[in-house]
Amino acid sequence: MIVILDSSITEQSEEYQRTLDHLSQLPGITARIHKVQGDQQDLTEIYLIGDTKTLSADDIQALPGVERVIRVSEEYRILGRHRDQQRVSGFEYNGVLFSQDTLHVFAGLCAVDTPEHVEIMLKALHERGQVCTRMGAYKPRTNPYSFQGHGKNCLPYVFDLAGKYGIKVIAMEVTHESHVDEIHESLKQAGQPTGVMVQIGTRNTQNFELLKAVGRQQEYPVLFKRGFGITLNESLNAAEYLASEGNSRVVFCLRGVKTNMGDPHRNLVDFSHVPVVKRLTRMPVCVDPSHSVGSRERAPDSIPDLMHATAQGVATGANMVLVDFHPAPAKALVDGPQALLMSELDWFLEDIALARECYEKRLALVERQRSRQKL
Repeated sequence: MIVILDSSITEQSEEYQRTLDHLSQLPGITARIHKVQGDQQDLTEIYLIGDTKTLSADDIQALPGVERVIRVSEEYRILGRHRDQQRVSGFEYNGVLFSQDTLHVFAGLCAVDTPEHVEIMLKALHERGQVCTRMGAYKPRTNPYSFQGHGKNCLPYVFDLAGKYGIKVIAMEVTHESHVDEIHESLKQAGQPTGVMVQIGTRNTQNFELLKAVGRQQEYPVLFKRGFGITLNESLNAAEYLASEGNSRVVFCLRGVKTNMGDPHRNLVDFSHVPVVKRLTRMPVCVDPSHSVGSRERAPDSIPDLMHATAQGVATGANMVLVDFHPAPAKALVDGPQALLMSELDWFLEDIALARECYEKRLALVERQRSRQKL
């Protein structure tokens, strides 16, 4: 059961204390407080965990300061939508709004290799009005002898250059909770020139201890990638681990599923699940065409498969695109064959704009259809 307090109620108010005291004394029930960032103000939601079937929603609704009560009968208790369209979808971080209505492009290096390549990438993004990027410092690899990333050694120049070119949010994968501490310390030493969205990669989707650790920190939002070999339901439940520990600022990323039925693509593209995730949860949804397609191969129409896949995701309402670019793909230390060329950046951004325009026209068509039905 979720108890949503009125937006005017603060932790210092008498109503807040009386309601929290009452809920905390319910037998067999644990009350857990979550702060939710709305468009205009922060909201307080109290999650009642335990056997809530016998609780009266009307009695709790009558408590001081309670706006409404949602009885949860589905999975994804915190991140789920639960047929309540009034609940806040998304969050703001470092001046950038992430919601189920926005769209941001995180183009960048799958793996940081040199300061020169980082600067070329960030300068190009800045010149095109982009404020987000991806930069891989920690790289989990299938082969133990493959390049594992520069780790904390590259963070100082990545963060300095991000500040120089006005990049506000960097998506950066972590594979151990100590990496979050290293990112935090490097940002602090650099003077907080940018922000980081901590990324949980597909290999760590069910690394539950890592999820709990990342969920306990609430400074950085999380980009959570779907597991490549498990069901969507299993991945959504794994994302719930983050929220259950306190961090509900989560973006869910579709990156393809591992099966030879996707051949010759690297994975089977699963972007048809964009509207499914948005229907089941309140999370913004990201698509990763680079790791789904895995190459720069083109169709007879001369459009890369990767761009076709991106358009599919954006036209169905994706809120974020995570994509690999590199100034010299042949020299890239990780996933060079799938990285788009810097000369293709303008083309890629324009193609995304066309797909987004298509989605917006589809929304307008829905509104016209609703108007017809009311006549």
